Amino acid sequence: MNERNQMPTGGGDAILMEGVGKRYGDKRALDGLDLAVRRGTVHGLLGPNGAGKTTTVRVLATLLRHDEGLVRVAGHDVRKEAAEVRRRIGLLGQHAALDEELSGRQNLEMFGRLFHLGARGAGLRADALLERFGLTDTGRKPVRQYSGGMRRRLDLAASLITEPEVLFLDEPTTGLDPRGRGEVWAAVRSLVDGGTTVLLTTQYLEEADRLADRISVVDGGRVVAEGTPGELKSRAGRDRVDVVVRDADRLDEAVRVLPFGAGETDVDRDRRLISAPVRDRMASLAEVVRALEAAGIEAEDVALRRPTLDEAFLRLTDGKREVAA
Repeated sequence: MNERNQMPTGGGDAILMEGVGKRYGDKRALDGLDLAVRRGTVHGLLGPNGAGKTTTVRVLATLLRHDEGLVRVAGHDVRKEAAEVRRRIGLLGQHAALDEELSGRQNLEMFGRLFHLGARGAGLRADALLERFGLTDTGRKPVRQYSGGMRRRLDLAASLITEPEVLFLDEPTTGLDPRGRGEVWAAVRSLVDGGTTVLLTTQYLEEADRLADRISVVDGGRVVAEGTPGELKSRAGRDRVDVVVRDADRLDEAVRVLPFGAGETDVDRDRRLISAPVRDRMASLAEVVRALEAAGIEAEDVALRRPTLDEAFLRLTDGKREVAA
């Protein structure tokens, strides 16, 4: 039987943290944190600066000992079975750990040998990973010639040399352009499709929205909210109708005639935008269009939108805007 299939059962959780505490002197970095991550999923970890995300990842990766509580990764206790945990995890940090002068294949072979795969085994593993991440054609080019997205894909490949069951991604796309981020997102999704469990910290809320099956919002060393991206966004309030008036001089008139509740309407004069929450999406949209037509007010745009993850994050963390690991 494959070793991956021998992982102890634990209710389907690849990661389990119960009542975890960690202190630095008088400061509690983790304060009774609870976290459960299902196997074969992407789980996002979001929170403002100093919320406890980095400490959480370091505890899970056996780089830091917690003071209290239970922590299990891949079915093993991180304190009592640290070596077993390390055999089953991969970690991709914010900064690439690649040799710029070596080729992509040489980098992967080097990592393979460090993990005692042997010369032949390391070469075979390097070739398989280059193909998996669409880097076969560039495998013999020096890394200094790679684009940002290619570097991160290669770094991701290096973190998979040992085929980890659980992969920790700490801001994997920081500094990448939209194309590079898209390349990494596709690579992460392919990993999960293959059964890998991913814990993702990111400063891009769009990234968590696109990748994560579930998200935990951490603040003050504990999880303050958890759910799917859709569930968290629903906590930010009702759906909204946004109206952009073509003539800025008629903005106040539009506010008066639109069927929005008193005290709920937001007006952005620079953008000629009127926005308000609604209960019935389609009925409210039709009412808005009729009211504008009756008043002879021309709209440049009328749109329905759901609350964003950014709005949910701000509500759940009392308006703290800085998101970092």
